[in-house]
Amino acid sequence: MTMGEPQEQFAIRVRDLVVGFGRQTVLDHLSLDVRKGEILGLVGASGGGKSVLMRTIIGLIPRRSGTIEVMGHEIGGTQDRGTRGAAATWGILFQQGALFSSLTVRQNVQFPLRENLVLSQELMDEIAIAKLEMVGLRAQDADKYPAELSGGMTKRVALARALALDPPILFLDEPTSGLDPIAAGDFDALIKTLQKTLGLTVFMVTHDLASLTTVCDRVAALADGKIVAIGPMRDLLQSEHPWVRAYFHGKRSQMLQHEMR
Repeated sequence: MTMGEPQEQFAIRVRDLVVGFGRQTVLDHLSLDVRKGEILGLVGASGGGKSVLMRTIIGLIPRRSGTIEVMGHEIGGTQDRGTRGAAATWGILFQQGALFSSLTVRQNVQFPLRENLVLSQELMDEIAIAKLEMVGLRAQDADKYPAELSGGMTKRVALARALALDPPILFLDEPTSGLDPIAAGDFDALIKTLQKTLGLTVFMVTHDLASLTTVCDRVAALADGKIVAIGPMRDLLQSEHPWVRAYFHGKRSQMLQHEMR
C-alpha cells in the first residue's frame, strides 16, 4: 500500500502470501494492492503463478500463509464465510470461457441468478438479454448453444455471465487468449468501456502486450514468486528487474510496441 492511501481505496489486499504444491513454492511472500475502480494487469512467465494467484484470491486454491481481503472480506477456503460474502462482489471470466455446453446462452447467463437469487423466469430472461446486449451480443443469440458460438462470442457470453449479479470486481483470466487481433482489440475496448460505465475494478491476468498497453491503468509483474514491479506501463518499461526487462524489451515486445505507436 502506498503511503498516504487509505485502506478503503483498495478492492483487493494481499499480504505475505505463500502458496505451494508439494515441495514447490509458487508464490513466495507475495504482497499486492488493487485499487478500487482500476484495471490492473498481471503479467508473468508461463507457469509462473499468475492464474494461481487469481485462484487463490478467490478461494479456489489453499494458501500456506498470508492474508487476503476482497472488499473488506477476509478470504479463507471455498466454504469460508468471508469467502462466501466476498464472492457476491466478484464476477469471473476463466480462460476458455467455461460455459456449460448443455445450456443455452440464456441459461448460462442466468446460472448465477438461479444460484444466488429468487427471481421470476420473466425477470431472469430480461436480465439475461440486458447483459448480452451490454457485451455487444443480440437478443437472438440467447437461444444458441456454446458449440454454435465463435471464440469471440464465447468470451462475450462468459463476460455477460460474470456480470449477471452486477459485481463491483471482475476477474479475467487471459481474456483475449485464442482471439484474433481484431477480436482481441474489440474485447479490450469492451472491457475498458464497461469499467468506465459501471465503475468496475478489474483484475486481469494476461500476457497480451496490447491489452497491457491500451487497457490497464497499472501493470504488476510477477517473477520468482513475488510482485517485482508495479505501476503504469511507462514505469514497467523503465524497470531494471531482469525478467521485466526481458519481457518488455525483447524483440517481439519491441515489434509490438512499434506497431502500436
